[in-house]
Amino acid sequence: MNEIIQSWPIIVTLIGTGMLAGLLAGLFGVGGGIVIVPALYFLLQNFGVSASSAMTIATATSLATIVPTAISTIRAHYTKGNVNLPLVKYWSGFILLFSVLGSMAAQELRGNALTIMFGVIALLVSLNMFFRANASSMFFQLPSKIGQGFLASLVGFLSVMIGIGGGTIGVPLLTAFNVKTHIAVGTAAVFGLLIALPGVITLLIIGSTPADAPFGTFGLVNLPSFFIIIPLTMLFSPIGAALGAKLNQKQLKRAFSIVLFITSFRMLLLAIGA
Repeated sequence: MNEIIQSWPIIVTLIGTGMLAGLLAGLFGVGGGIVIVPALYFLLQNFGVSASSAMTIATATSLATIVPTAISTIRAHYTKGNVNLPLVKYWSGFILLFSVLGSMAAQELRGNALTIMFGVIALLVSLNMFFRANASSMFFQLPSKIGQGFLASLVGFLSVMIGIGGGTIGVPLLTAFNVKTHIAVGTAAVFGLLIALPGVITLLIIGSTPADAPFGTFGLVNLPSFFIIIPLTMLFSPIGAALGAKLNQKQLKRAFSIVLFITSFRMLLLAIGA
C-alpha cells in the first residue's frame, strides 16, 4: 500500500506527459519525444536516478513510445494521401542505416553529452517555431539526390540519439524545401517509425541497464513509463489534430516554443554544470 502511495506522483506525471505529448503531436506535427524526453529526464532524477542515467533511459523509452504512435499516425495520413511515397522510398535506406549507427554512437556518449545535444536541437526547434510560424519556404524545391541522402542521414542520426521521432526535425526541414505542411507531417510520421523501430531494437539489444535505473527498466527502456504513456499519446493525438484545425496555429506555436526554449535551456544548464 505504501508503495502505491509513494508511486502516485510518478503515475500522475506520466499520465500528464502522455496527454501533452499526444496533443502536441496532433497540433503541430512534432514528435512526442520533444515532450517525453525532458519530462522523463526531470522525473527520473526526482526519484534517485542520476542525470546521466536519466537521459539515456528517457531517450530509449521515448523511442519505444514512438513506434506504436507512428504506426497509428501513418495509417491516418496515408488514407488521406498525405504521405510522399517516392520521398519515403528514397530516404528510408539512409534513415534506417543512420538510426542504427546513431543508436550505437549514443551508447558511447555520456548521458550529459546526449542532454546537451537534445538541449541544442530543442533550442533550435523552439526558435524556428517562434520566428518562422507560418513563414514561407526557404527553398523552392528539395535538393539533389545526394543532398537528400545527406538530409535523410542527418534526420535519422540526430533523431535517434536524442529520442525524438521524425516530426521534430523532419517537418520543419521538409517545409523549408517547399513541401506542403500536411504532406510533410504525414511523410515525417513514416520517418519516425523508420527512426524509432531500429533504434529501440538496437538499444534493447546492446544497451546495459544502469545500476540506478528505476523498477521495470529492460535494457534502457522503462516499461512502466512506456505502458502508461502509449495509450494516452494515441488517444490525445487525434484530439490535438482536431483542435489544431480550430485554433490559431501561429499563437499556439509561439506559446509552445517559449515553453520548449525554457525547458531545453534549463537542461543545458544542468548538463553543462554537471
